[in-house]
Amino acid sequence: MHHHQPLRVFLLLLAALGLAIPWYFNTVYFLAGGSVMPDVFWRDAFANALTTGITLDVYLAAVAFSAWVAADRRLGAWRWAYIAACFGIGLAFVMPLYLAQRLRRDADPSGG
Repeated sequence: MHHHQPLRVFLLLLAALGLAIPWYFNTVYFLAGGSVMPDVFWRDAFANALTTGITLDVYLAAVAFSAWVAADRRLGAWRWAYIAACFGIGLAFVMPLYLAQRLRRDADPSGG
């Protein structure tokens, strides 16, 4: 029953890193005058070929992840919070958090 515990701990560690590291750089960006206003944000996100590739990679992965989560009924209405957090906080935080939660649900014989 607890054979997923090391993986779950690892995923929760990745979620913490996926929150802290990207948001450190987001904070640096905002403190330097960056913005979430669409004209500024998208200009900066697509500033060169490298940032364009990374931006598109992450957004396409986020859409695929969101489609999977939307179809997953195991977490009930909470699945919509994961999708909102994916785009509002970040995929690097939400995906491992979601996977850790799924492992917890899988290990619970009552399904709760």
